[in-house]
Amino acid sequence: MRALVCKAYGPPESLVIEERDDPVATANQVVVDIAAAGINFPDVLIIAGKYQVKTEPPFIPGNEASGVVSTVGEKVSRYSVGDRVIVTPQGGAFAEKCAVDQSRVMALPPGLDFEQGAGFSVTYGTSYHALKQSAQLVAGETVLVLGAAGGVGITAVEIAKAMGARVIAAASNDQKLAFATEAGADSTINYSKTSLRDAVKELTGGNGADIVYDPVGGELALEAYRSLAWHGRYLVVGFASGDIPAFPANIALLKEARIVGVWWGTWAAKNSQAQLQNMQELGSLVATGKLKPRVTEVYALDDFRAAFGSITGRRARGKVILKMNQ
Repeated sequence: MRALVCKAYGPPESLVIEERDDPVATANQVVVDIAAAGINFPDVLIIAGKYQVKTEPPFIPGNEASGVVSTVGEKVSRYSVGDRVIVTPQGGAFAEKCAVDQSRVMALPPGLDFEQGAGFSVTYGTSYHALKQSAQLVAGETVLVLGAAGGVGITAVEIAKAMGARVIAAASNDQKLAFATEAGADSTINYSKTSLRDAVKELTGGNGADIVYDPVGGELALEAYRSLAWHGRYLVVGFASGDIPAFPANIALLKEARIVGVWWGTWAAKNSQAQLQNMQELGSLVATGKLKPRVTEVYALDDFRAAFGSITGRRARGKVILKMNQ
């Protein structure tokens, strides 16, 4: 099989395409012929050796994909050869085939094609867990989403709206904000043109945001943190800007606010039944039309450098996909 391989830590451009032996399923695994794989910002960190958990090179990166089951292990009971599935392996998705434990497989929801399915699990799984378990969102609350047009940001807009929230989308240009509006945002803030804090204050009548969803970090984080309402929750989702913010503790005291870390992958591994329930609920939201995964860029495996460039250059709106088995 062809696979994208990280032979040494570095930028995505240093990855190479190699021929590798086809994976073989163990007793609890399935082998999936990969149709498409989703690229996420953490993949960039993993390849650079800067993620929270390091994988020693050489390795095949990629943590979400979709395809068709081609082999099942002897103890596999949930899936059969020919099933159309989504997989969330802990690495190995950027290849034409991938072996993955059956606990990390779900049926491709009806109505989704392989490209949509490839970008479904990580971004939607992260945002749903963040808003449901971490923030305990209540219908009627106001959610401020930073980086609202990016891979996870756009899913936070969609999911928060589906859960009954008022959604304020914040992004760096009007084109990204138009994209967030299409996904359901009620109000928008172009933080390259106006003060984020002042805009939130105006849009909320001085109350602030009940929840801030932040996958960006960096210089805007403190403004967003100061924009929290009483008993607000600040969700630390990631640091796409490259800068990790530091928060003054007195703000949390004055507002009885909470700073909540969101690490979906580890939470899902430790709470497999709750994760399965989350994915079933997300599938239902797709089936009823309340969620519509937005794939905006699809690249062939050979064009992986351009695909990663859209992520690292922060140009991506929605999901960036690598297409396999062409």
